Amino acid sequence: MSVESKSMSIIVTKGSLDWGYPPFILATTAAAMGLNVTMFFTFYGLSLLLKEFNPQISTLGNTAMKLPMGGMHMSMPNMLSAIPGVDAAASVMMKNLIKKKGVASLEELREAAVDSEVRLIACQMTMDLFEYGLEDMIEGPELGGAATYIECATQSDINLFI
Repeated sequence: MSVESKSMSIIVTKGSLDWGYPPFILATTAAAMGLNVTMFFTFYGLSLLLKEFNPQISTLGNTAMKLPMGGMHMSMPNMLSAIPGVDAAASVMMKNLIKKKGVASLEELREAAVDSEVRLIACQMTMDLFEYGLEDMIEGPELGGAATYIECATQSDINLFI
């Protein structure tokens, strides 16, 4: 089977800054390699398709989070998450690091996915649950449900859950 006929599907369930990168990087890379890619956005992952979004990062439960600071790698203790503004500060620090290192922003990766003709499916049930309409989303997503995704997944060579 040639790479052009291969396909990949990704279920995107999380919409935080750190969880938004893996599905978009994998999708755009696979699309650049000639795979047909479908991303199914459900629950909190749906927020990655919003026109207006400000993805944040949380230090809570993120024990592997270590940011380079002053020549060291500083970990963020869970206890810090209880302090108001810590997650916002950690988000700003991460966004600054992303920019400083020349890593594409989530907005740029979303745009690359659309430009690469990645099929974006917004979960209809989640749209209804959180009271979103297509007018709240970027241009490009289609509406679909679990059956739409399962139909796609049964045809895909690679299925990922992120």
